[in-house]
Amino acid sequence: MKVLVIGGGAREHALCRSLSQDPAVTELHCAPGNAGIAQVATVHPVDQLDGAQVAALAGRLGAALVVVGPEAPLVAGVADAVRAAGIPVFGPSAAAAELEGSKAFAKDVMAAAGVPTARSYVCTTAAEAAEALDAFGAPYVVKDDGLAAGKGVVVTSDRAAALAHAAGCERVVIEEYLDGPEVSLFAITDGTTVVPLQPAQDFKRALDGDEGPNTGGMGAYSPLPWAPAGLVEEVLETVLQPTVDELRRRGTEFSGLLYAGLALTSRGTRVIEFNARFGDPETQVVLARLRTPLAGVLLASATGSLDQLEPLRWDEGAAVTVVVASEGYPDAPRTGDPIEGLAEAEADGTAFVLHAGTKADEDGRVLSAGGRVLSVTATGTDLAEARERAYAAVDRISLKGGQHRTDIALKAATA
Repeated sequence: MKVLVIGGGAREHALCRSLSQDPAVTELHCAPGNAGIAQVATVHPVDQLDGAQVAALAGRLGAALVVVGPEAPLVAGVADAVRAAGIPVFGPSAAAAELEGSKAFAKDVMAAAGVPTARSYVCTTAAEAAEALDAFGAPYVVKDDGLAAGKGVVVTSDRAAALAHAAGCERVVIEEYLDGPEVSLFAITDGTTVVPLQPAQDFKRALDGDEGPNTGGMGAYSPLPWAPAGLVEEVLETVLQPTVDELRRRGTEFSGLLYAGLALTSRGTRVIEFNARFGDPETQVVLARLRTPLAGVLLASATGSLDQLEPLRWDEGAAVTVVVASEGYPDAPRTGDPIEGLAEAEADGTAFVLHAGTKADEDGRVLSAGGRVLSVTATGTDLAEARERAYAAVDRISLKGGQHRTDIALKAATA
């Protein structure tokens, strides 16, 4: 089949890499793509928020499946436009993507479905925000209600900082703080059947030891050797399936990737947030471990036939990804610098480099073009080996002012 992937980050590079290895995929296209994706797919310029443009491109290419990667096109209704053109698409409708597009909507769905989550208030004024902060006490959790590219959440013990973040948002959700480690669990669904993937953990803070500002994610690993037995089955039963069922009951069928961000608290598993697409950088490690060919799984979601899918097959080993970010990220990332050592990083076959913020210049050199530049990913028999291989590959890459965390998966690998 011919497949078109929409997006241009490391998540989309991970999707394209897996799809390019699927023997069922005869042609692979990506729009707009990036310098790394161009090595495994034909890239096309497109406004990824314009559903008509995306649908027209898919039609011209004769795509049998369109995979929408980022959240903004989903919330903008790109999947709806492709579906209306009669082309199977992996990704929820704009109405269903509100599960990510509005945290208040997600809270409403969870309440109706009986899904365990943090107590919360939706606030639109400074007075309401102050009252909510005082009701819960520190540490304060303040979330921009809308899309914020993974950087709309502030967790702080500084009440003034919490109020300032709330003041900068049109509408906020203020929650009780959830203790315990966090887990990312993806599930593929066709609106009825729900197929969970393997759990992962990502690292949101910019600096080692979970210090520094929130980012879009500085690394991830899978599996989670410390996670309780039966976690995936529990989350499927108490979170994922009830959410999908509630959306279907409302006439807002969710088809695509449902991402549950979870906290394993002292009072049980709680949902921190939902996303309506593959997470970045967790996708990089989850897909690195998936052995079932990807295209058939995504097509089954798009065509409502997940109940006929064979159980997914997984590599028994581990995967670690380390994000290489540009100087100044996340506040004022520097761009336009050449990236050296990419071939060397992949030379021994134990690691691969997924491009996020990159572009090629007229001479074919790869330049930095965003805050998060690369996701350097490696697999191994266990986390320690995968981690060692990932960092060895990072060390072969040169980017002026480039930064990365040195402690991705360290605790889990040495526990």
